[in-house]
Amino acid sequence: MKTPEGQTSFYDDYADWWLLLSPVEDYADEAASYLELLRRHGPVKSVLELGSGGGNVAWYLKRHADLTLVDLSPAMLAESRKLNPECEHIAGDMRDLRLDRTFDAVFVHDAIGFMTSRADLEAAMRTAFVHLKPGGAAVFCPDFVEDDFVPYTDCGGEDGADGRALRYLEWVDDPTPGDGKVRWVFQFVMRHADGRIETLLDDGEGGLFSEAQWLDALRAVGFEADIHRNPAPENTPGEGPPGQVQFVARKP
Repeated sequence: MKTPEGQTSFYDDYADWWLLLSPVEDYADEAASYLELLRRHGPVKSVLELGSGGGNVAWYLKRHADLTLVDLSPAMLAESRKLNPECEHIAGDMRDLRLDRTFDAVFVHDAIGFMTSRADLEAAMRTAFVHLKPGGAAVFCPDFVEDDFVPYTDCGGEDGADGRALRYLEWVDDPTPGDGKVRWVFQFVMRHADGRIETLLDDGEGGLFSEAQWLDALRAVGFEADIHRNPAPENTPGEGPPGQVQFVARKP
């Protein structure tokens, strides 16, 4: 997460709190839907995940395919290794990674949201394209698209078995409409095992592209692409993210 100069990032300095922010149990249903999308164009035995983070989705996908997990943060990779020791882990940037091998499928979860320019977005897509076998599919899962974006807030957190606990408030907004970016702000309150309370503000930007821009960029890279839409969410506006779409891209 990109933060103002001198500010600490949760993903780098507090990665060992990850599962108190985002428990692996919360990912079961969406992981099943991602697996279905990955299999849309045939059997999937090998998967490259770009921006794999703490490995929560991988924990489910690894039961069905051999996974290679790539993330920019060494600290998050360390957490993923604890959860997924049987998977290959590689530190790398999804914009310029080159492994000189190909996979049946490529999966990019919400880390694609860190691409804040069209050039960065296409660079990540190109990385997916060059690592796919002909006929293979790539699935991209942005948190939001411009077409239906509304500002929202969310909160949560977990208590750990080791005496630690975390609570967070998330605020996602579009302060400058039309600039292709959102601002997300997290306020964390962390209780250490000794009872000490620590707070952290994590303030960053994410990309906000329209469905048409997504499809245009995918096709510019060489993909055949379409959109998968989730059912409409039950939450009311302002109480959680809007309905998500996934982009399913096939390498001819």
